[in-house]
Amino acid sequence: MSRPIAFALAVAAALAVAGCSPSTETEKEEKAAPAAAKQEAVPAVYHVQLDTSKGLIDLEIHRDWAPHGADHFYELVHSGFFDGARFFRFVRDFVVQFGINGDPQTNQLWASAMLPDDPVKEHNVKGALTFAARGPNTRSTQLFINLSDNRKSLDGHGFAPIGKVTAGMEVVENLYSFYGDMPPTGQGPDPNLIQQKGNPYLESHFPRLDFIKKAVIR
Repeated sequence: MSRPIAFALAVAAALAVAGCSPSTETEKEEKAAPAAAKQEAVPAVYHVQLDTSKGLIDLEIHRDWAPHGADHFYELVHSGFFDGARFFRFVRDFVVQFGINGDPQTNQLWASAMLPDDPVKEHNVKGALTFAARGPNTRSTQLFINLSDNRKSLDGHGFAPIGKVTAGMEVVENLYSFYGDMPPTGQGPDPNLIQQKGNPYLESHFPRLDFIKKAVIR
């Protein structure tokens, strides 16, 4: 199987989420939180620092590269969505992926919001940050950092980078990688089970995964 096809299959598995309606007033209020975050103006260029279990990673995000993606990433970071999230997929010389919240209820609030596509203006070179997708208009919460120059395999499939790593690429490359890729192409965590069971599933089956302690806009 070619790498682009394998990547598309793996991303499709990663983004499958079962729908769930809020059943309490608290959950309804939480569901309204993402919409509230959209009221804040997103800077043309902004920086996000990921404080991870391996060290700091600095990201520079550009709205003119991919405005829908850049705005959505801003909202996710602003809400604390990535705090505690694991780097659950690591494919050497390809990508490292993250973006499933450790609490299933929180993840459900965001994962069903699919973004309109952005045209691919920048390349998926080493260090580029890009939303994962399973097809047209399916970007949600998961992103990957390119570990090598993937422009030939990803640019033509609609993967539009929103920013890049400006410091801490050595941290990215040293994230725990032994578990490897996710099913069906590898033996790593099952994204569907992460979504259903949250971090307890990862802590019991994949305890050595590195994670984001806190993501902040700087």
